[in-house]
Order: sequence, then C-alpha cells, then structure tokens
Amino acid sequence: MKKNRLENIARENGTPVLIIDHAQIRKNYQIFTEKLPRIQAYYAVKANPELEIIKTLYKLGSSFDVASESEFNLVISLVKHLTPNKLQDFIWNKVVYANPVKKTESLSLLNLYKPLLVYDCIEEMKKIKEYCPNAGLLLRIKVPNEGSIVQLSNKFGIDPKKAPELIEQTINEGIGVEGISFHTGSQCNNPLNFIRALESVNYIFEQVEKRGLKIGETITKNGVYTRLVDIGGGFPVKYNGYEQSFEDLANILNREFERLFPSEEINILAEPGRFLVAKAGTAFTKVILAKHSTTPVCYHIDDGTYHTFSNIIFDHVTIKLNTTKKGKKEECHVFGPTCDGLDTLSKNPDIHNTSRIFLPRLTEGDLIYAKNMGAYTNGSATYFNGYPPAEVLHINMN
Repeated sequence: MKKNRLENIARENGTPVLIIDHAQIRKNYQIFTEKLPRIQAYYAVKANPELEIIKTLYKLGSSFDVASESEFNLVISLVKHLTPNKLQDFIWNKVVYANPVKKTESLSLLNLYKPLLVYDCIEEMKKIKEYCPNAGLLLRIKVPNEGSIVQLSNKFGIDPKKAPELIEQTINEGIGVEGISFHTGSQCNNPLNFIRALESVNYIFEQVEKRGLKIGETITKNGVYTRLVDIGGGFPVKYNGYEQSFEDLANILNREFERLFPSEEINILAEPGRFLVAKAGTAFTKVILAKHSTTPVCYHIDDGTYHTFSNIIFDHVTIKLNTTKKGKKEECHVFGPTCDGLDTLSKNPDIHNTSRIFLPRLTEGDLIYAKNMGAYTNGSATYFNGYPPAEVLHINMN
C-alpha cells in the first residue's frame, strides 16, 4: 500500500487511526502456509481481535487459537449458520482453546461442544473433567524462551520430565490426551528454542509409548490415532531489521519435523498471530502541540502508550516514527495525549525499549505515522484519561 494513499485516508478520516491492509494479511498467510506446508495455521486472535481480520482469515481457510470465552464467541459468530454437526466439526477441526487456565463458567459453555483445550497441571485437568468432560486435551510443556522478546514459560507449562505421569493420570481419569503443545516465547529470535522444544515432545511421546498408553485424536482419520503437536507462535517479524529471518526459521522447522516426526500419524499445529497481522497495520496520529521553545523540541500527539502504542509497554516493541513532512531531522521528545509521564514514545528511562527519535520540524496538525502496527496495539488500547482508542479502518478487504 502506497504511503500517499494511506496519508489521504488518515486526513479524510481524522486521527488517531489504525489502518489495516487486508491485502498484506492475505500475503502473510500465503507466505506462512507455503513455507511451512505441514503446519495447520491457527490464527492467534489475541494479536488483533478485529472481526474483519478474523473474517478474512476464515475465508483463507485459517484455523483459530482463542484464549477466552469472548475470543471463542468472536470466531463462532462467523459459523452460526452451520448445522449442529457441521458446527461441531468446525470447532474440533478449526479451533484450539490455548489458554491453559479457564474459568469454570467458560468450561461449562465449552462443554456444549467437543473442544480442543490446553492444560498444564493436574488441578486444571480435574476442573476440566468436572465441567467439560467432552474435551480433548493438549498438554502444554515448559520450553526454553531465551532470545524471545516476551517470555511465556515463566507462567505456563509443565516440566517435560513430569509430562508422561500427568498424561497417564489424565487418561486414567477418562479424558483423551490428543497431543502436546508449547510456546517458545513471542517474537522468538532463537531457533534453538524450537529445536529443544520439539525434542522434548519427541521424548514425551517415547515415554508415553513405553507406558503402553495411546494418545492422539481418532476423529480425523477414522479411528487411527493421530497425535497433535502444537508448536505455538513466536514467528518473528522484522520491526528493525536484525530479527530472526522467518524463511531461515521455516527451513529449520521443516528439517526438524522430518527428523523427529516423519509419520503421517502426527499433525502439526501452530498459532501465528503477530506474523499474520503486524505488517498489515499503519498507525497515523497528529501533532496537537509543538513546543519549539524547549530543547529538544517536544511534540504532543493524539495517540500514545495507553492506546495504539500500547505495544511499547506490553509487547516491548521499539517503534519507528515517521512523518509525511520533509526537512532536516532533529532530535525531539514525543508524548501521548494523557496526563501520565509514562505516556512517552521517545527515549524514556522507565521504558527500556524506547529510543531517541529524530523528525523534521513539525507544527500542530502535522501527521506522524508508524508501520508494522497491526499486532498487539488496538487489542490492548484503553480509555485512560477519557481518550478513546484510535479508530480502526480496514482496506483491501476483497
């Protein structure tokens, strides 16, 4: 999408605005599925829960990773027209409820179907047995997250050495274990995390077989046990150019799949979120006050860290600000609209991933924009100080 067209859209609709280009989403999905042909892609709805994005990916044949009752309902809203049997097939084949912690009320709702759920401890397993006994389960294991921007193994996952025992306990309780899941951390820049995680899964499968246990789902291939391996997300996006190459990572993964899981009786799932939507988003904001009397110059804008740029806080992204105005660039401070000093986009000692910003001399009303803003931005925006989140506009939907 050309910059001039995006600028015109921003001027016509006003700011702050987040523009989502669905042509880029389709391109990203095609790249992902072509580079990783064995993987069934489950879009991680948390990355950007806009219904229009879910619709586009649904049309492309994507499956969906949900982490809450609300996200589950968003996806199901697209298939309410299906007959009960076809709806059940869709939920089983196209949805994984990947949050290892679920409220009992959510489990009771999910028990209306036969869902695929993730768990990582005996306490959650017993809760599932009581409130959602029709579920199939994936056991989430703890794996290395070194080199990933956002750590997840600090919160979820059982030690792989303890996994076979929990699987046996689960099966003895009458609940089917369909396979193993893991997550190497969001924005994973270390391929070794995936290699070690896949080796841990292979170890668990071997230990389970030694115990004489059968794990896997039997729906897809008419009674033949098919084990599921959910490798989570973490597929990197090049925000600043130094991040891990997705193409190189895909080659490594394909090699490891063939080495460890050559059998057709193993299906591989993944939960790409950022990779599918980050590059599809461009955020536009405008200067609402230009303080040229200060050194350096200070620009106050109508979007900030409590809104679209919440990715600075929660996603640890280092953003790059650009402007449609030309001229010699000079260092400046850039602040969001709220009264909180943390609402700062330029170098801030309280936010480790902020950096110095250089822009041409701007005046009130000038536009500022940031690329690669489609993931973990509007989804974590707030109404703090009474400022509503940016409007989200969707283009190239067909």
